[in-house]
Amino acid sequence: MKSVLDKRRLSASDAADLYGVPTWNGGYFQIGAGGLMEVVTGERERVPLPDIIAELRERGVSLPLILRFPQILENRLERLNRAFAEAREKFGYESHYQGVFPIKVNQRRVVVETLAEAGARFRTGVEAGSKAELALCLVQDIHPEALLCCNGFKDDDFIRLALWGRRLGKNVVITLEKFTELARVLRISEEMGIRPALGLRYKLHAQGSGQWEDSGGDRAKFGLSTSEMLSVTQSLRERGMLDTLVMVHCHVGSQVTDIRKIRTAVREAAQTYVELRELGVEIRYLNVGGGLAVDYDGSKTSFYASANYGLQEYADTVVYTVLETCQQASVPHPVLVSESGRALTAHHALLVLPVIDVVGPTKTAVTLPPLEGEPHTLVADMRELLETLSVKNYREVFYDAASNKDTMHSLFDLGYLSITERAHVEELYNRILAKIARIIRDLDYVPDDFEDLPKLLADKYICNFSLFQSLPDHWAIGALFPIVPLSRLDEPPTRDATLVDITCDSDGKIEKFIDLRDVKATLRLHEVRKGEPYYLGVFLMGAYQDVLANAHNLFGRVNEAHVRVSEDGFTVERIVNGQKARRVIENMGYEAPQLRAWLFEEAEEARAEGRLSAEEAEALVATYNAELVGYTYLEDI
Repeated sequence: MKSVLDKRRLSASDAADLYGVPTWNGGYFQIGAGGLMEVVTGERERVPLPDIIAELRERGVSLPLILRFPQILENRLERLNRAFAEAREKFGYESHYQGVFPIKVNQRRVVVETLAEAGARFRTGVEAGSKAELALCLVQDIHPEALLCCNGFKDDDFIRLALWGRRLGKNVVITLEKFTELARVLRISEEMGIRPALGLRYKLHAQGSGQWEDSGGDRAKFGLSTSEMLSVTQSLRERGMLDTLVMVHCHVGSQVTDIRKIRTAVREAAQTYVELRELGVEIRYLNVGGGLAVDYDGSKTSFYASANYGLQEYADTVVYTVLETCQQASVPHPVLVSESGRALTAHHALLVLPVIDVVGPTKTAVTLPPLEGEPHTLVADMRELLETLSVKNYREVFYDAASNKDTMHSLFDLGYLSITERAHVEELYNRILAKIARIIRDLDYVPDDFEDLPKLLADKYICNFSLFQSLPDHWAIGALFPIVPLSRLDEPPTRDATLVDITCDSDGKIEKFIDLRDVKATLRLHEVRKGEPYYLGVFLMGAYQDVLANAHNLFGRVNEAHVRVSEDGFTVERIVNGQKARRVIENMGYEAPQLRAWLFEEAEEARAEGRLSAEEAEALVATYNAELVGYTYLEDI
């Protein structure tokens, strides 16, 4: 890394290696001419991201914003289906594959409609886990054979709506998540005179790996035990409705990082299918659920932010494992179904963050008031340490400076050190650390004691966004996302940085960044130039982040643009405005007209008492009304 950062200019390959772009980009992003990050949707379809941002800014679109690329969604869908087609041909699998998109991963209209439309030729279906999601799924224009899977716990209205879906000609399958749901479904289907299609969620013993491994296994939230599953089949047999049982559904977990865990789970699921077929249940579909992971850090390992397999290996594993199990028992190969949401959607969206300020212990030049008389012993000692610091004694100087800093705090608390003297000691301490950091950067070996030094000296890059609204998984579970400057990638970055948002919450920060070998505590960034925008891109955030967001500090959903790339450039197909302050406030139970009325009363009272002139009262009301319909993020920074 040292040799790269010491260069005056960076090549595209150097910059790509610095930020790990080739390892996580999925082929959709690259560093192009002039050090600009580009989106790539085809061999000749590429465009610099700053060009897109510039056009949106000219149209009056404020930052932060999300850029969505529907072509990437279409390509992810094609890749998934192609992988299964190649696996089926390779191993001689005798049935077909059809995927299902679980819309809980991202219910945004452009995502659902793009996948539904592009997935028609692959018989791609959708999955609903609530009545609201089912309402969205029922109106999607999907292939007649595409599955509409109804998962999750259900009440009477959920089941009625699902059964009406069958009358509409949709291939709706109601998944039984618990044993007691069977009686409810049978009762309502009899009332409506509509024969259901049922799936069984079987609780696997096998568990996944990674962040969500507890979502599978014996303690999983959903699923029937073996005895419950057999009881369901017996009940249906007695009612002459065994033919309504068409699917076995298993789920090993989300973001399963280890292919061996997937193989074990699929083998158990396939054996369950075989056993049901041998009991006379003509199951048609074997649904292996979700779990197909996205490699966020590019390490190709079983680390929770990565995956030790690729898309083709996943398809090969599922297809071969099911085929082998079925052949041993001489039963028909089922239609293979997977519910891969993250792998379809993660790559298509990125968050554009404008850096609005930088603060840090060594960032801002400080002019301190001079000390009167003889400097305190601590100040004199710190000055001497700074002057004598060298590659030969930096370790001793570091420990002496740290000891002096501790002493400084004690003396200040007891009143033996003035605030000016304290400021001088702190400033000298920061200068010593900065000089040590420059020394160890040129060393072949850095002692363990100094590994945290970059974090201690890191600048805080203040970005105009809310972590809780735009990247809730990073705040809640420590999820990692690739973060890269969108320009100046032909220049060596010179600052170690962490990122902070504009919320009034100490947790609104990013201090963990992807790395091929470890999790980094800082991100290498460029010096921000006055009057020149500096944008960061947060990539692979198209899965879950839109739907898990919260309105901490009443920061609302950000602006977004849907962009289609061609050989001739790009087209902004749609701009979706972020939430205005009024909408976020009303979500908390307030009414905008009432707020305006209250403010007007306050202004009139202040005018009557002489605290505001008539012109000032009018200006106050105008400003208040404008802010109610304004963007919730900082503007004109």
